[in-house]
Amino acid sequence: MNDSGNVVDHRRLGRELDLFDTDPLIGAGLPYWLPDGAAVRAALEEYVREAERRAGYRHVYSPVLGKRELYEISGHWSHYGDDMFPPMEVGGEQFVLRPSLCPHHALIFRSRARSHRELPLRMAELGGMYRSELSGVLGGLTRVRAIQLNDAHVFCTLDQVAEEAAGALELIRRAYEAMGIEPARYRLSLPGPGGKYVAAPEKWERSTALLREVLDASGLDYEEAEGEAAFYGPKIDVQVADPAGRESTLSTVQVDFHQPERFDLRYIGPDGARHRPVMVHRSVVGSVERAVAHLVEHHAGAFPAWLAPVQLAVLPVSDEAAPAADRLAGRCAERGLRAEVSGPGRGTLGARIRASRLVPYQAVIGPKEAAADEVSLRLRDGRRLPPMPAAELLDRVGAVVAARSTGLWD
Repeated sequence: MNDSGNVVDHRRLGRELDLFDTDPLIGAGLPYWLPDGAAVRAALEEYVREAERRAGYRHVYSPVLGKRELYEISGHWSHYGDDMFPPMEVGGEQFVLRPSLCPHHALIFRSRARSHRELPLRMAELGGMYRSELSGVLGGLTRVRAIQLNDAHVFCTLDQVAEEAAGALELIRRAYEAMGIEPARYRLSLPGPGGKYVAAPEKWERSTALLREVLDASGLDYEEAEGEAAFYGPKIDVQVADPAGRESTLSTVQVDFHQPERFDLRYIGPDGARHRPVMVHRSVVGSVERAVAHLVEHHAGAFPAWLAPVQLAVLPVSDEAAPAADRLAGRCAERGLRAEVSGPGRGTLGARIRASRLVPYQAVIGPKEAAADEVSLRLRDGRRLPPMPAAELLDRVGAVVAARSTGLWD
């Protein structure tokens, strides 16, 4: 909710803030990102990549297309076909837009011989995938047909599964802290009745037991929900709630014995024999679209400084101070900070301050500040700081952004 108590809808606010939009010629469920929205998305993606690199993940790129046979082997064609786009005929072969990244990563794993010394092998990608959602369920960024997924797959031994799943939960916890959000609850998603799940009772029992072990050891409260599992295995779902209380899944951790068998994945063990790895699927922020939608609603557009599309609004009091404002914006760009000059041509100083109310930092530059290479700083939370050297401002703001802090001023 915003300060007036109204429920924030990311679709409305996203358009008001020029974050994203749609066009009927592109199609329903296919939003495009405007520059400010692209800046938020890029900052989130950069954070995820850095966090994954620090945690020992290696990044790959894989095609968004695959032959129909690939998804027949993975099980998507038989268990998930209703959510896939129809095949395209190319040169006598059928290709489909991928509904997930895991089959591609399984093929990358088996592209050469693997040793137990390489395990756990952590493979990550921020990649596109496509879901044939019905028009009636599409909305804003939360239900779309083209998805940029923060996905990763850990290929490991059975003894390594619990530690890898626990490590994934810790990555999720840290990401939520940096984004300034909290889980609504943790859910252990289990299979339900019906034929959409792989028929392998023993594998389901083993993978479910492993995830229960991880959740119990973590001390997290969780609920079990039948009918919410992936078709190939159970999963830990991290649920978030929008301002109206509606829940959705943002992050997941899954244990999969099915696809390693379907793709005949192997590694050479210390005994010289070939062994089957376990596949741990893990997503820290899930769909980038859904993550940004949740951030827009949770923060009502007032993003943490590291995520804000404009981090510093530079406000020259008069045209005489404009050159100093331009120089400060240039210094921000050199430091990797996103700054925008809002000059007198945009209205009175008070009007420009109000227009920049969602920007974390407002640097006011009058004649005295311009002459002394200083700024008078206003923070988004209403605090006003005495004039300070521009270099100090850049150092302080840069440190907050680099730390991915949710605070404004240390």
